[in-house]
Amino acid sequence: MGRLTSCSLTLLLLLASLIQGRMVNGEDGRPSCSRCDLNLSCNCSHGGFTQVPMVTDQALILDLSFNNITLVTQDDLMGYSRLRVLNLHGNRIAVIHTSAFDALWSLEELDLSDNQLKTLSYKWFKKLGVLQQLNLLNNPYSHLSSNSSFHGLVRLRRLMFGGPALKELRRGDLLGVTELDELTVHANNLARYDSGTLGDIWPLGHITLSLQGPFLTNVTLAAAVLADISYPETLITLEDIHLIGNQSVQPFRESAKKRIRQISFRNLSVSDESIVDFLVVTDGVPLSLISIKDAQLTGEGRWEKANRTDHKSIDEFFLQNTVILDAFKFTAFLQLGFLLNYPRKLSIINCGVFVMPCKTSRMLVNLQYLDLSSNLLTDLTIAESLCHGQETLKQLRVLNISGNPLKSFSTISRMVAKLPKLTHLDISRTGYNLMPSTCSWPVTLKYLNISRAKLTTITDCLPQSLEVLDLSYNDLKDISLSLPLLRELYLSGNKFQVLPNGQQFPNLQTLTMQFNTLNVFGLQDLQSYKRLESLQAGYNKFICTCDFVHFLQFELKEGGVVKLTDSKDSYACDSPFQLKGGAVSEVRLSIVVCHQVLFVSVCCGVALFFGLLLCILLWRLHAFWYIKMTWAWLKAKRSSHKQRKDTMDSEALLSFDAFVSYSEKDASWVENFLVPELEEPSEGSSRSTCSYQPLSLCLHKRDFLPGHAIVDNIISAIEHSRHTIFVLSENFVQSDWCRYELDFSHFWLFDAGGDAAILILLEPLSKDDVPKRFCKLRKLMSSTTYLEWPQEEDRRPEFWRSLRKALKRDDD
Repeated sequence: MGRLTSCSLTLLLLLASLIQGRMVNGEDGRPSCSRCDLNLSCNCSHGGFTQVPMVTDQALILDLSFNNITLVTQDDLMGYSRLRVLNLHGNRIAVIHTSAFDALWSLEELDLSDNQLKTLSYKWFKKLGVLQQLNLLNNPYSHLSSNSSFHGLVRLRRLMFGGPALKELRRGDLLGVTELDELTVHANNLARYDSGTLGDIWPLGHITLSLQGPFLTNVTLAAAVLADISYPETLITLEDIHLIGNQSVQPFRESAKKRIRQISFRNLSVSDESIVDFLVVTDGVPLSLISIKDAQLTGEGRWEKANRTDHKSIDEFFLQNTVILDAFKFTAFLQLGFLLNYPRKLSIINCGVFVMPCKTSRMLVNLQYLDLSSNLLTDLTIAESLCHGQETLKQLRVLNISGNPLKSFSTISRMVAKLPKLTHLDISRTGYNLMPSTCSWPVTLKYLNISRAKLTTITDCLPQSLEVLDLSYNDLKDISLSLPLLRELYLSGNKFQVLPNGQQFPNLQTLTMQFNTLNVFGLQDLQSYKRLESLQAGYNKFICTCDFVHFLQFELKEGGVVKLTDSKDSYACDSPFQLKGGAVSEVRLSIVVCHQVLFVSVCCGVALFFGLLLCILLWRLHAFWYIKMTWAWLKAKRSSHKQRKDTMDSEALLSFDAFVSYSEKDASWVENFLVPELEEPSEGSSRSTCSYQPLSLCLHKRDFLPGHAIVDNIISAIEHSRHTIFVLSENFVQSDWCRYELDFSHFWLFDAGGDAAILILLEPLSKDDVPKRFCKLRKLMSSTTYLEWPQEEDRRPEFWRSLRKALKRDDD
């Protein structure tokens, strides 16, 4: 019982491991992961592995994140020389053998973040000469290796290190790292920093720093770090920063000295005083971008104290997910003309904005790009922000107000009509459900996005100047509007059952129709578009008819009239039922289904051809003759059977000793030699040395009954004779009547036994000399002993004795 329980437990454990995508194999019990796709990417994350599993040695990507691996041994990664990406994020790795990664010659990305590594070893990376990305974030090491951990990583372009435990960065820690596209350092608790540690990395494209502690308690350290990483070409992103008071802003003086141009804040908490101080510190600095994400503003927006500063170089303000803690006390930006007169791009995304006063809009005299998406603007407040249709924002080219609770389509069209340079308008994710019949738009408008609204119909309201129109994810069933300049049309997620008429869009080049209710489309539909180059029509409810399947397979394989730019798998059959869910590219419809008339015609033609061929073959093989003879023989057999019933003694039917089958051209030999010798031996004693009892022969010339069919006479003669003598010669072979006699006698031979036939060769004749149509005669010559007529006189007595012996009666 215990043994059974143990086996059952083992089976359950094995089943559980298989469900998790792993199997135990090998003598050492090392697990293996079988979750690899055709692209040689092995996703073994969340698998519950406690050690590095085995995968195919051809793997290019190995994801082992979120497992329980604690150790990487020397042999765990042996043999994976082709591996390019190794992800060990989110494990509990505390120990890595110094040679663990030596076999990974092709490795380009390595992620060791969120583990338990207390020390870093330069030996891990000594063989990774092509490594481009290394992530060491959030491990409990307090400092980098005393030796250069990154020496030899000459191709490294993205480096991430640090975490809550990082306490110090010393000069030489990053020796070997000379240039990076991206550097991320989490050092919120950094206590020691040697000046110049990060300064040797140049050029540096983008650096992300988390320096919460130093900005609050050690501004000198923070200033030293900023001094090393501030370059005019480098984008600086500061995370987890609290700017409260003048002191916390002082480190930016080092960046200002380096004339930085771009700075970004993420997870920022800032007061009015700190904003003013920051503007003062960066006075005259050619700062072109200020970006703030996930921020809290604790003040009231009173920044006018910095109105004497020079920020003419500012080009873009970007604010996203910004919260004003005391929104009701927050002032308008009417005192910030010194900031708002210059930027060309302004993005205020998901910041709870419900109105931008017209006076503020008038300050944005150079604004070309305005993004107010995902806010609280209504039809009334957007009218205020756009100054109720009066001329303002004269330089504006792009306006994005998507994701706002707007409902009146005519209002927005009227408000933007006076924007003289507007080319792009995004009003997606709104509440528009009705489009008026006519609208007014700026003549420059080319790109319009009304996706994810609630429109059910499209009217002539849309401007004729459009080149790109996005109507995705509405409730549209058709579009009858003609747009002569339109180049791109996006209609995914609607209820279209057919493609729009291409004649409405003579310049259309790109059409997207995914997730509609299209059943079929064909060559004629695509040819109505004069300039269409690419089409996306996957994920529809296709009826897989023969014409559609053939057309689409050609388009997917050959790239016919239009290039289908979505994947082959997106084109699947919805009906008929037996094909539902199958990819159209894999469907194989039989000729019976697709070409019934042609199939029937071909089948009939083939049957007729083979029938004709069979008839010719049977004629050449004399099959019809044999069938006819078989039928005649069966009739004769039936007649004979009836006659035997009437005559109890079947022997009485045998009237002749032998039926002689011969050619008419051999009649002289039969009449001059055979008949006298066998029927008249007493009279022709000179022909024989002794006297024999006369035999009765059946000859067709004298014994066939007149008035009867020749076939009946032949059958009767064979049936009433004990033997059949075949007088073989070239004449016999060429005689039709002899063939009759031969065929019918052969039927009789099968009935009576193999010794009923006697073959006499008048002249030398081999089996190969006999035409193949005389198959029975050839068979007889192969299986039956025959007599040869001797030309020498002295050998003839022996011939006659042999013949008489063959014809001997049972009572003799």
